Amino acid sequence: MSTKLVYPATFEQDGDYVLVQFPDVPSAMTQGDSIEQAYEMAEEVLGLVLEDEKEAPKASTVSDIQKRYPDKQVALIGIDMAAYRRKYHSKGIKTNVTIPEWLKELAQQENINFSQTLTEALKDKLDV
Repeated sequence: MSTKLVYPATFEQDGDYVLVQFPDVPSAMTQGDSIEQAYEMAEEVLGLVLEDEKEAPKASTVSDIQKRYPDKQVALIGIDMAAYRRKYHSKGIKTNVTIPEWLKELAQQENINFSQTLTEALKDKLDV
């Protein structure tokens, strides 16, 4: 699945709330107290629903959605799935690594935090 996805969403005022639905991703629906909050919630729910999908659903065009839902406002909602995963799935996990004994001793003498150093090195290597 591509890391950056864009889907059209419908926005509809319903009493005190703005309802948001993604016709191409039916299980992705949410609401907000304002249009700004509804937009923020739309990004979150889209990430939540798509995070475990192996293949993203095909996105319709804005004009197709507008024809199907003429009484609703339509906007494109984009999400970077890699950024979403970093934001919501960043708990630390324990992992074992193997390094030369002399390097471990030298790092310990310098009070280097192994977890922090490995995290920084991996982020640098992966350009994230």
